[in-house]
Amino acid sequence: MADVDGKWECCVMTPMGEQDFVLSVASRGDRFSGEASGSVGSMTIPDGMIDGDTLKWSMTISKPMTITLACEAGIDGDTLAGNVRAGIFGSFAIRGTRAA
Repeated sequence: MADVDGKWECCVMTPMGEQDFVLSVASRGDRFSGEASGSVGSMTIPDGMIDGDTLKWSMTISKPMTITLACEAGIDGDTLAGNVRAGIFGSFAIRGTRAA
């Protein structure tokens, strides 16, 4: 299992441009809790899962409209990469690095 704890500076590539946010992760076995905060606000992540080197979580944003995002990202050292599924809007790439 990868070391997932800490803060991650992330970016989702959307049709509206890059959306930056900070993902905070605190693991407990195969689960994690945390927070995502950025230009669309801050939200708690109470139900994150860890599957080997992969994080899986959902979060609901309210800007520009309310939608639940399904997120999955693999951890490789100090980098994070994966996809965010945004319902009918499709999937978008997510990239991140461990914050210093």
